[in-house]
Amino acid sequence: MVSYSVSHRTHEIDVRMALGAGQGEVLKLVVGQGLRSALMGTGIGLAASLAVTSFFQAMLFGAKPPDMATFSVMGLLQSSVALLASYLPARRATKIDPMVALRYE
Repeated sequence: MVSYSVSHRTHEIDVRMALGAGQGEVLKLVVGQGLRSALMGTGIGLAASLAVTSFFQAMLFGAKPPDMATFSVMGLLQSSVALLASYLPARRATKIDPMVALRYE
């Protein structure tokens, strides 16, 4: 999803870089937006999974309480994958010469 978003924002990224934005600033912008949406999804998912686990614990005999270590590790794993998934397209977009990309469009 982030790669698709970056591919559609290539012109905007090139304009930013042509006007003087550095590669670090563009990386920070794209990775920050991707990570922000991933963290919101992770938070909503963790809250929903805790609610569902509590519901099933009350319904099922012998069900164990939610394991916070598992929830924490999975949240961190998902966040790190989202960081990588945001970084790779952003880095690819910053490697393009802005003048070449602007001439192309």
